[in-house]
Order: sequence, then structure tokens, then C-alpha cells
Amino acid sequence: MDKRELGKSGLQVSAIGFGCMGLSFGLGPALDTRSAIALIRNAFELGVTFFDTAEAYGPFTNEELVGEALAPVRDQVVIATKFGFKDGDALAGMDSRPERIRAVADAALGRLRTDRIDLFYQHRVDPSVPIEEVAGTVKDLIHAGKVKHFGLSEAGVQTIRRAHAVQPLAALQSEYSLWWREPEAQVLPTCEQLGIGFVPFSPLGKGFLTGKIDAGTAFAPNDFRNIVPRFSPENRRANQVFVDLLGSIAAAKKVTPAQIALAWLLARKPWIVPIPGTTKLERLKENVGAANVQMTAEELRRIAAALDGIKVQGERYPPHLAARVGR
Repeated sequence: MDKRELGKSGLQVSAIGFGCMGLSFGLGPALDTRSAIALIRNAFELGVTFFDTAEAYGPFTNEELVGEALAPVRDQVVIATKFGFKDGDALAGMDSRPERIRAVADAALGRLRTDRIDLFYQHRVDPSVPIEEVAGTVKDLIHAGKVKHFGLSEAGVQTIRRAHAVQPLAALQSEYSLWWREPEAQVLPTCEQLGIGFVPFSPLGKGFLTGKIDAGTAFAPNDFRNIVPRFSPENRRANQVFVDLLGSIAAAKKVTPAQIALAWLLARKPWIVPIPGTTKLERLKENVGAANVQMTAEELRRIAAALDGIKVQGERYPPHLAARVGR
């Protein structure tokens, strides 16, 4: 697979990464450990060198899984993980105090079976800790050799600028896809100006853009999508127009809707690296295959024109989680 540089950081990663969260957290039942490790190793064999995890995914179990799976090829991959929640619990609120960041780094190194974290993100902005303190703490970890690069997730433009002034950011990770394009307004131009890479999570709309979810789909009781307004049955029905658009373009190119959604992201900017996740080998192969799908200028114009006439129905987060983003 072709490599891409995240902004001007010098950090080279595969054009498509692997978001590991769903293997053990957030999107229904966890995959058994043996199968999850096999899938991560399959991703590497298919050319993926960029793997994304976090202490909050589990908590902690996802990092352990990623560490075990990638230990045999550690020097050939880039591992990203995250800090920022109290005790690693995404439901407990933010905690980016310097002492907590340092503790998370040390614990993550153990769970990941490594001597350095390639990319260390603040998972969500903590309004109680100045971002300059956060960036300064990560800068110290970089000087100590425990961390290689600094990133933010779901941060607002002013926070990005303030953090970058203290310790240059290699990447901003936020949701971005054909049905969530808000980063185009301010965040992507800021990243381009400052030389920061952009890592879209949920590049397939939490599965919706694959065409495999419809208004009648039932999610597991512990699936995060049950509380997402955009995934109510009526909103799924209304948003089917997105899938229909992708399906028509995909059919003409003899590829899948998911591959069109990922190829569209890759065509946006050369420093954008999506991190789709999956628990299935066939979907992994499909996602990786998107790196070889070339979008023509006419296809991109057609998508842009269609999107201008489509309004997404439903918010992407319930109110309590929406309050955490864009700070």
C-alpha cells in the first residue's frame, strides 16, 4: 500500500489505517482475543502500518490486544493511542492533568509492549487544563523518548493553534466522512496551513455508508449507535439517499460503496489518512482495497453536486457527548 506523510511531521503511515476500537469496545460484542489478534495481523499482511487504539477502549483491553498482535512486527508499524479520560473511562469525564498524562504514557507502554508511543493523542480537550500544559507535558515525553509525535482528537481550531505553538502536532483525529463534513469549514484549512495531518475516524459513517445498515437493522444492546440520533430508524431511512448515491457510483466502477467513501476521503488531500475499523476479514480486505480506487474529477464533481443537495438527518452525537467536541 502507498504511504502518506501526516502533515509535515515526517511520520509516514499506510494510506489507510486500521481503527482497532470496535474489536473490543463500543460497537457491539467484543471479538474473541484470538480472532482479533489474527485480524490485526491480517491487516499488516495486507499493507496496513497504522494502528489506532486508546486506553479508554475497554478500558485498557484494546491496547493490550494491539500490543500482543503487533509485537512481532513492532518496528514496522506506527501505533497511536490516547489519553484524556478519568481512569481511562470515557463515561467518567476528562482528565488531562500532567501527572495523569505521564501515568497513562507509562501504563500504555507496558500494555502495548513497546518502548515508545508513535502518536499520542489527547482523546478529548479537557477544559480544566490549559492546552499549553497538555502540549508541554507531551513535549517532555517526546524529549524523554517515550513518545514520538503529538496529536489531538476532536479539538477546535483555537485549541489546535495553541497546542501547535507549544509542541507541533503531527495529526488531528476527528470524525469526517461523506455524511459528516464539518471539518471542511475550518479544521481542514487550519491543518493545511500548519502542516498537520488529518486522521478521519468513522470514515464509513459508523458502518452506515457501507450499505449494510438500513432502518430495520437491530444493534446489540451495548452498541454505541443505539444512542446516536443519526442512527434512529427514521433518520436511517431518511439518510439512505447517501448510500444510494454511493451505490450508483460504485456500481459504475465495479467497486463497493465503502470503497467509494474511503477513496473520496483519500482524494481530498494527500495528508488525510482514514482509519476504518471492522471485525471481519472480508471487510478488512474491502477497506484496504479502497487505496487502489482512483476517483476521476468528474466523479468527484458528481459527488460534490449531489452532496450540496442532501441534508443529513440527525445529530452525530447525543447532547452530553456533543458538548465534548470542537473545544
